[in-house]
Amino acid sequence: MSEDLILNIEDLRISLSANGEDFPAVEGLNLSIGRGEVVGLVGESGCGKSLTALSVAGLLGGPLRVTGGHIRFDGGDIAQLPNRNMRMLRGNRIAMIFQEPMTALNPLMTIGDQIGEMFVLHRGMSQRAARKRAIECLEQVQVPAASRRVNDYPHQLSGGMRQRVMIAIALACDPDLLIADEATTALDVTIQAEIIELILDLCRARGTAVLMISHDLGLVARVCHRVAVMYAGHLVEEQPAEKIFSDPQHPYTRGLVASLPRLGRRLVAGQAKLAEIPGVVPPIVEYGKGCRFAPRCAEVMPQCLTAAPETTPLSSGGRKRCYLNG
Repeated sequence: MSEDLILNIEDLRISLSANGEDFPAVEGLNLSIGRGEVVGLVGESGCGKSLTALSVAGLLGGPLRVTGGHIRFDGGDIAQLPNRNMRMLRGNRIAMIFQEPMTALNPLMTIGDQIGEMFVLHRGMSQRAARKRAIECLEQVQVPAASRRVNDYPHQLSGGMRQRVMIAIALACDPDLLIADEATTALDVTIQAEIIELILDLCRARGTAVLMISHDLGLVARVCHRVAVMYAGHLVEEQPAEKIFSDPQHPYTRGLVASLPRLGRRLVAGQAKLAEIPGVVPPIVEYGKGCRFAPRCAEVMPQCLTAAPETTPLSSGGRKRCYLNG
């Protein structure tokens, strides 16, 4: 991992307010990303991955808010930065690609105006100059006939093309950090690899760090330098990508890795089946005092039910949050 950190999250706490009470949606999370590094954040739905990403981008709202810890971006703490200051960072130095581009793009604006808006707001360009740059951005993300498509509205584009537009918007101002939150989930499998390679190629050329949130462990294994695993608001394991898949240390991580299909394994009735983790992620309002994975863990011990384990270092340079093996 690079010592030159662009993002350093320390003891982050995000609370959900409901019925006059605060519930810990994310608790005690520590995560760092070096410049130009690709870090994967994985876990089932409801584990807090997207909440973590939204907190970094300053997009938490409603009953959710940051109630503790630090989010240090390029050395400065942005955890409680006023929204007017976050607007100067968001889209400029911190960018985000959302899961479903049709809901993220404005249906009433042409894609050229939506890309050009980035240059008007963050670079002070004229509308004419911004439109020219918008065409160049579309060409960079390999949208054919960019000078014509710049006048299209989102509904006139395919899902893959809309995602390319989202990438163009996100990378328009050469951000230091790109957050890709399930950026290819809504796309056809044949398009997913193409889009991911496009994102990574453009980020490598710019030296942009990437926080990649995904359910696709195969993708994460292929493109990420390090992988962090979240469960029920806790970061339960973090290791270099090759180690987390070859030697996972937390029972939850082992369950995720075991659920991956293996090339050459035949699934025949009555024979080998894909492994699964029994149960579901608990709702935020039902988190217990002990290890939150304990109700689903095959290796649960008495102490797991009474107190949450502390984070301990691993020989790989990573860490885990588990009582097993010391």
